[in-house]
Amino acid sequence: MSVVPTTLAVSVARRPSALGRLLRRPSAATAVGVVGAFVVIALAAPWLAPFDPVATDFGAVRKAPSMLHRLGTDEVGRDVLARLIWGARASLLAGLIPVTMAVLVSIPLGLVSGYAGGWIDDLIMRITDAMLAIPFLIVAIALAAFLGPSLTNAMIAIGIAALPVFLRLARNTVLAVKAEEYVEAARALGGSPLRIGARAILPNMLPPLVIQSSLTVAAAIIAESSLSFLGLGQQPPAPSWGSMLNAAQRYLSQAPWMALYPGLAIFAIVLALNVLGDGLRDVLDPKHR
Repeated sequence: MSVVPTTLAVSVARRPSALGRLLRRPSAATAVGVVGAFVVIALAAPWLAPFDPVATDFGAVRKAPSMLHRLGTDEVGRDVLARLIWGARASLLAGLIPVTMAVLVSIPLGLVSGYAGGWIDDLIMRITDAMLAIPFLIVAIALAAFLGPSLTNAMIAIGIAALPVFLRLARNTVLAVKAEEYVEAARALGGSPLRIGARAILPNMLPPLVIQSSLTVAAAIIAESSLSFLGLGQQPPAPSWGSMLNAAQRYLSQAPWMALYPGLAIFAIVLALNVLGDGLRDVLDPKHR
């Protein structure tokens, strides 16, 4: 009796999962920890924040960091740490929700465009090319200004601005996968386009979309901070890292801590998401293994 099948089975069984391979990389594991910490902070904001993030105290205006206010106070006496913690919610929501919207819309459109081809593909791709010709942030600012200043409208604007990248990626992935032999075999056996798309093509679309999602979430957080800085995102007095930077710009010399901590928070989460995206690419993309 040959031992080759048994050996192969043991080898496959011992092959680490994608998560295991990701966590074996120190940089990726650190990025996962940083992103997870921000998620926990955002979810536990009501219990972690030491003060009400919108409560003013005109007796403690622009106070330096102390035992009472660990990160200092802002221009109307609000605790910077409390606003930083609650601001994590707005930034993470503005990163996750628009990207999720873009992915969910791009999957069916990418399947139809890449698999059907013809005039449908031409129509979808020409609209996508037109949107890609304009920088992502410019599209988001224009849409947010048109829809009106609010966090919800900012997320809608960011989602629409991010859609072309995912749509082109999904369509290109479908074009590559549908030429594979197993798809041709499924088609020769009489499989319907819907069944082939769901069973053979869709699973192969997800890894590149997941990789792109982690990178685009970082871009979406920067976009939300930019929109809030311009007054088109989260509206005062609700906390947002971008709106905190907007308020801090007038007091950089008197109260530098007002800009330092939200700036560091944006830097940390964006850097972690980019490192995580690189790690996911190395783990999920066969070309980089």
